[in-house]
Parts: sequence; C-alpha cells; structure tokens
Amino acid sequence: MEILKISSFLSNQKENMNRIVSELSKNFEYVSILGEDTKGTTYDIDKYSVAVNDSFWCQRGFVIRVYNGSNYSEYSFNELGNEPLEHTINRVHNKFNEDFNNLKSNDISISKYELLKEEEIKESFYGEVEIPVDTLSNEEKVNKLIKIKDKALEYSNELVDFKVAYNNTQVSKMFISTKKDLEQTYNWSQAYLVPVLRRGKDTKYDFIAFSGLKGLEILDELENSYKGAIDDTIKLFDAKRVVPGEYEIICAPDVSGLIAHEAFGHGVEMDMFVKNRAKAVEYLEKPVASELLDMHDGAKTANHVSSYLFDDEGTIGTDTVIIKNGILKTGISDVLSALKLNTVPTGNGKRQSYERKAYARMTNTIFKSGKDKLEDMIASVKKGYLLEGMQSGMEDPKNWGIQCILTKGKEIVDGKFTGNIIAPVILTGYVPDLLKSITMISDDMKLYGSGMCGKGYKEFVKTSDGGPYIKAIGRLG
Repeated sequence: MEILKISSFLSNQKENMNRIVSELSKNFEYVSILGEDTKGTTYDIDKYSVAVNDSFWCQRGFVIRVYNGSNYSEYSFNELGNEPLEHTINRVHNKFNEDFNNLKSNDISISKYELLKEEEIKESFYGEVEIPVDTLSNEEKVNKLIKIKDKALEYSNELVDFKVAYNNTQVSKMFISTKKDLEQTYNWSQAYLVPVLRRGKDTKYDFIAFSGLKGLEILDELENSYKGAIDDTIKLFDAKRVVPGEYEIICAPDVSGLIAHEAFGHGVEMDMFVKNRAKAVEYLEKPVASELLDMHDGAKTANHVSSYLFDDEGTIGTDTVIIKNGILKTGISDVLSALKLNTVPTGNGKRQSYERKAYARMTNTIFKSGKDKLEDMIASVKKGYLLEGMQSGMEDPKNWGIQCILTKGKEIVDGKFTGNIIAPVILTGYVPDLLKSITMISDDMKLYGSGMCGKGYKEFVKTSDGGPYIKAIGRLG
C-alpha cells in the first residue's frame, strides 16, 4: 500500500489561506476558506477510437465564507498569489460588503442565520492505494485497456462493439477557519465494461461497473470480468417483457442501493426540510419501513468513493442512522440547514466545485445487512423475480413516489429459477409501501460508487450506495 500526499499546490498556499482567515476575522465574526485541488484522467476505449481526457472532476480553487451579521456570504476564486495578498483580501472584503449592502438597499428579503460556533479541530487524512496511478504512463494504461477490448471482441462474434472506460481521480482539500485546520487527500477509481451485441436486427447492451478508493489495481478486476459481462448481455436476447403487476421480488445489492438512494436519500436531505419540500419531515420517529430495516448514510458509514474526513463546510464526516428498525430517525444536513432546524450538522455539505453552493447531499447510502441467506430467500418465493442491474432512478421527496429502471429480472417459481428473464424492468410504487413489505434481508452486502448524483438535474457530486439482498413486494412494469 502507498500513502497519498496532499497537493503541493495547496501546501504552498496554506500560509496565504491562514492569513486570509486572520485578516478577514478582524471584520467578520466567522471566516473560513476551503481550498481544493482535484486532478484526474479518463480513458475511453472502443472498437473504433481511443480518448484520453481530464476527469470531469478536475478543479483548483478556493471559496471563502463569512458571517455578515445576518447570514453567510461566499466568494470563490481560482488564483491566489498572483498579486499581493493584501490586494486579494481587500477585494474580497469589499465584495462582501458591496453585495450585502446592495441587498439591503434594494429591500430584498434576507434569510437570517445564527452565528456558526465551532470547536477547535486540527486533523488530517491521507488515503492509501495498492498500486499508485502514476505507476504506468498514459500510453501503458491505454494499451492495457485496448488488450481487454481486443480479447472481448475475440470472445463473441455477435459483438459489434465493446467499450472499456477507466477514470482515476485524486481529491485534495484544505479547510481553515479561526478554529479549524483540516486537510485530506484520497484517490478513487471507477471503470466500466460495456458490451454491445447484435443478433439479426436486434441490438442489446449492458454494462458492469467497478469502483472504490483504489488505484490501478482496479484494472485487474476488468481483466477478470469481460467474459461474464458478455455472457450476461447475450442472455438479454431471450428476455421477455414482464406482465405488469405486483410480484414477490428479491432486489440484488445494486438495486437495494438504488432504492435506498432514491427513497430515503434525496427524501431526507434536510435543506428540503427547510424549504418544505420533503414529506419525510412529517414522519420523523414514525414507522416508514419494515422493522427489519436499518438505513445509514455518512462519510464514515463505509469505506468507499464518498468517504472523507470532512465535508466542504469543514464538518467532520459521520455515520448517520436514518432508519432504525423501520422508524425514520433523522435526515442528513449541511451546516446552514442544521442552523435553521436547530440540529447538529451531519457532515453532508457537499459542493460540485469550489464555484458552487454547498447543499445537503448523500455520501455512502446503504441498507444494513440482515440475517437471512440468499438461498433461503429464493426458496421462499412462490412466483416472482430476482431483480438485477441498476440503470437509473428518481423519487419525489414531496409525495414519496419512486421509479427505478433496472436491467433485468430472473424468474423464480416455487423457489427455483426457471431460466426465464424479463428485460427491461421498471419498479414503481409508494416508498413506505415498498419498504414496509420487506420480509427478508440477506446477511451480506455490497456497495457501488461508479456514478454521480445530481440535485435535481445539476450540482453533481460523487456518491456510493448499496446494501444486501432484500425480499419485498414490488410493482413491476
């Protein structure tokens, strides 16, 4: 294992960051600065092309937050040290005062907040990887991915394309306020295998994803998985459409994670409580799921792509129990939502970038494992399906409707697989009905973090979700 090093750019700017906080603190009761330097590369290979680009997440900059006496003002920028520091500090100070005075002079309603009170903390976190990403050159990485693609194309003559994608991203952040001195760095990687097959006029595709706080070791997982990805896609040629209705269902861990993410992930982001856009606030300390079900979210809930020491507001990450024995206990919050609601922030304040606002966002969102064996769960199904393959999902936090689009369902009759497959599958329903119908939960679990999560249709952040196999009653279409 190799321990990662914090960005040299941030290390070289730390003295300036401290000085900014010190000088602005003479005029503002609360001052903090977040510095971020995130770098990464994406590699996309298919039958016809090779592309190497900067990661979507690449960024380098700072955001300052101050308490202006009524609420909080922010100023972001991506250059520091290119002019005398006094000029930067004066410009930021004047901008804060100008913006706040403009709001007051134009009689614009301002949401008021209390002064944020912090405890003194000085901590750091340096992640580890088995194989550092700079062990291989870009050319060597590309050649490794091309070999996987070529082997896949040789494996089946029905393949018309086979895509291999890999992304490594190293995150470095520093957060400094009058009482906090925090820094962290960690590396996450994700990869995809996407077979595209054609039989006559029928085209099918699927994907298998890999992710984690990993380095180049993730490429070994790709080499060992391309055959299985192709074999599973071939089976989709014989898939039938489901007859719409309610069925006994067993959700695989990726589907369980999707349900957790959509059902009580977005639904318990507490900035939605403040805006009166979440039904969950009406059900705190009330049953919303089977008493078998526990649900958690937090940077410390798991060791995956959204695990960190502190969030983008300098709050130390936690493990938040959202549902305990079927009872909705709490939500997840950013600092400002917690101030409004008079609750303790959970370390879920996340920004897409230093240029964006911090919102209450999910981190690692999971259903906890239970005590049942998968084979017993399958044996208990009279007629139903094992659902696999998370595609996408959405949920209405105000009304608790949910829709999950899945790759396939494997038919089970009298406790045995029949060999029949349905595809694609849409799982819909009312969230509490679905979760209260859970009767069995497996004793194992798995997490997935190969995608990203938006707040509505924007503000993307890195998240993971997952869980065990769960048995429930689901409405399929």
